[in-house]
Amino acid sequence: MRRAFFLLLALLAVPAAANATGVAFIIDSGASAISIVDMATLHEIRRIPALREPHHLVLSPDGKSLLVGDTAGNEMLFLDPATGAVQKRITMADPYQLGFSPDAKFFTVAGLARNQIDVYDAATMKLIKRFPVKTTPSHIAYAPDSGTVFVSLQDSDRLVAIDLRKMEIKWNEPVGKTPAGVLWLNGKVLVADMGTDYVAQVDPADGRVLAHITTGQGAHNLFLSPDRKILWVNNRAGGTTASLDPTTLKVIRTYTIPGGPDDIDFAPDGKLWITRRWAAKVAVLDPATGSYQTIDVGRSPHGLWLNPRAPAPAK
Repeated sequence: MRRAFFLLLALLAVPAAANATGVAFIIDSGASAISIVDMATLHEIRRIPALREPHHLVLSPDGKSLLVGDTAGNEMLFLDPATGAVQKRITMADPYQLGFSPDAKFFTVAGLARNQIDVYDAATMKLIKRFPVKTTPSHIAYAPDSGTVFVSLQDSDRLVAIDLRKMEIKWNEPVGKTPAGVLWLNGKVLVADMGTDYVAQVDPADGRVLAHITTGQGAHNLFLSPDRKILWVNNRAGGTTASLDPTTLKVIRTYTIPGGPDDIDFAPDGKLWITRRWAAKVAVLDPATGSYQTIDVGRSPHGLWLNPRAPAPAK
């Protein structure tokens, strides 16, 4: 994930083609499709059909493929990150949430419906080990050294830590009601507890909850800005997005984003693209003014990814 981010920064340094306007990929979970949106016009250009129910996506470490997990379809789609063209499809069990380790050696999949966490060899996509868990593994974060992956278990109110060198579970501890988003920050693990109004700060060594940071009702997912100056938390039940100081974890400002704000990605102009899970829309938020523009997409928009240097594909 970190490697993919720096690759994207490198791409941004390359002079753009004359017609490069940028595209956004929006996963429409309820519509079994991926919407491609022109970042310049904020209009949907076209949709890529999936089998049944895609949710999340991630850029490959080499930047050549955008991987989309089709959960109920048990399939992984590989898309061209510039055009959206389907490169290939492979069978994969319940790929709900997914992510590459910082060293690009491992690819972890949280199988929410099947109560399993699968660790793959990132280069070959061959399964290394499956970890049965209770229950509903949801979101993923890695330690910076790639030695541990942390996965929230929504319906058991716990967070599990898996040692990727020994391929064994290190600990499995309660962290709050209905944990969802997970993020490594400043040597600690942050977990958004969706059944509460707070984010739990967790000791990565043993899973102890060290503090609670109140952000808003239904704290669901959290993201660090590319410049690492702002921590963003989407409070899905409350319909708000909060900005926090990443050092003090104090709330700076709260924005009203109705319709179940879920995932975030960051545009080069400083705006935040936010999927609104219950509204079939995406909000493009200007954090300076608090105003946002709305983009209509397919039902239940969930994961999203921005490629600001890609030429907009033809309609």
